[in-house]
Amino acid sequence: MGTTPPLTEAQLEQLRRMDSGLLANAIETFDVRLRNIGFTDSTIHCLFPDFPPVVGYAATARIRTSEPPMDRRKYCDRTDWWNHILSVPEPRIVIVEDLSEQPGLGAFLGKVHTSIVAALGCVGLVTNGAVRDIQDSRAMKFQIFAGNLSVSHAYAHIVDFGCPVVVGRMTVCAGDLVHGDLHGVQTVPLEIADKIPEAAKSIQQNKQHIVEVCRSPECTLEKIRAAIGLQPLPKK
Repeated sequence: MGTTPPLTEAQLEQLRRMDSGLLANAIETFDVRLRNIGFTDSTIHCLFPDFPPVVGYAATARIRTSEPPMDRRKYCDRTDWWNHILSVPEPRIVIVEDLSEQPGLGAFLGKVHTSIVAALGCVGLVTNGAVRDIQDSRAMKFQIFAGNLSVSHAYAHIVDFGCPVVVGRMTVCAGDLVHGDLHGVQTVPLEIADKIPEAAKSIQQNKQHIVEVCRSPECTLEKIRAAIGLQPLPKK
């Protein structure tokens, strides 16, 4: 997270009230990153699209799920990564990259692990791997963005944590601010996060004006061009 302090609860709530498309548009106005990065691609699916947007700071981990260990029948559970989760400000979102050759063969988070991370202040999970027991996650109001579902945890185990991860083309570092809803997940640059609501308000007003022009009985192409700031076409 560097030296940028966490947002206040009021600032986080402003982001929660914003859909992902509007948020992405607002981020673009600051020109702090390329427009083709910072968000997940279509391989990551929102499992509960009826849930409201979720916002939190990233607790990262990398796992493998498909291959058994060489010297025993199963991997030993690691609990030291829970300390990493608690080192990140609340609210927290777990970001898990499955490094397996076949990501998502086994599910890392099910009923038990979801209950654990929720108890540690996590409000959601983003992974290119698999999850299971999603009916329990829904009951807990725990949002999930995942690559797929799996009936088994297979050989799911943590490789490391607190490191940069890549999920659905989106690179996330521990402590990054993350926003997600039914359309997908994106990181929110902390250096501009407190300025985003005002930028989003201006964008929303402009969009609403264009929509009203388009829906008006007196709508013409010239009025639409004027509404979006285009110059009229020259007369022939």
